Parts: sequence; structure tokens; C-alpha cells
Amino acid sequence: MLDRIPSTQGHTLPELLAVFSIAAIIAGSTLPAFRNLLQDSRRNAAITTTLHAVNLARQLAAIRDEPIRLCGTWDQQECSGRTDWSGGLLLADEGNLLRRSMPVTNPARAPRIRSNRAAVSFEGGSGHASPATLTICDRRGSHAARAIIISRSGRPRISDRDASDRPLTC
Repeated sequence: MLDRIPSTQGHTLPELLAVFSIAAIIAGSTLPAFRNLLQDSRRNAAITTTLHAVNLARQLAAIRDEPIRLCGTWDQQECSGRTDWSGGLLLADEGNLLRRSMPVTNPARAPRIRSNRAAVSFEGGSGHASPATLTICDRRGSHAARAIIISRSGRPRISDRDASDRPLTC
């Protein structure tokens, strides 16, 4: 009896190229969705960090019965005195005994945080604040921007419009 040559199992080069090209098309079409998801995640992290800082400043002012400042910082030690808070957030009391910095993760990739004030002051004992709007923008521009609006009572709220109900600008 003749020995039978086993048939080879596998795929031809054109079949492999067709599969790889279909996989590349699918991967290329999902990349923008993943990019938007990543930018949403970074924006939401910046919003959460900022909300936490506002609530902490309000709470510390009420509990310690002394004024607390929330401001932007670039060195994590002193208020920058600027309205660009992208480098991080800093809580400080009058005598600078309390300094709590909240860095924004990787400022190069994180959204920009701009304020209409150089610092937000929370009154001692009550936690009332100087009203302010913090605008958080990323590469997508104004349509994806969010604002944290701090009322006179010190309560923050998130909005896609400014305090006067106008569209946000980045």
C-alpha cells in the first residue's frame, strides 16, 4: 500500500493578509472612540479632584472656624496668583500652617483648569465662599468643557454652561 502524504493544514498568504487587513480596519475605526473615552476619563478625574478640593476647603473653614483659601499652584507649596490652575490645587489657611496640595495627574495630558479668580476664599465658621467658576477644558474644545460653579454658600455644582447660562469658552 502506498503511504499517503498527509495534507498540510494552514492558511495561504492571501487569506492571512485579508484577515489582518480586516483587523486593521476594525482597530482603526474604534481608535477615535477609545480616544474620546480616555479624554472623558481625564476630564472626569480633574472634575472629581476639583470638587473634592472645594468640599474639603469648605469643610475645613467651617470646622476650624478660620478662613481657608483654595488656589492654583505650580510648585505645590504656594499659590501661583494666576487664574490657570492646571498645575494643581492648594488649600492654605491664613498663617500658611495648613498647606494641602492636590496635584492634577500629569499636567501635560490632563485638562486645563481655569478660574475667574486667582483664589477662592472660604469664610471661617460658615464655609461661605467667594463665588467662582472653574472651567475644565481639554483638546476637544468648548463643546466638551465643564464648569464647576461655586455659589456664595460654598456649594459647588457641575455644568456645561457658565454661571450666567452662556456656553463655556476654552
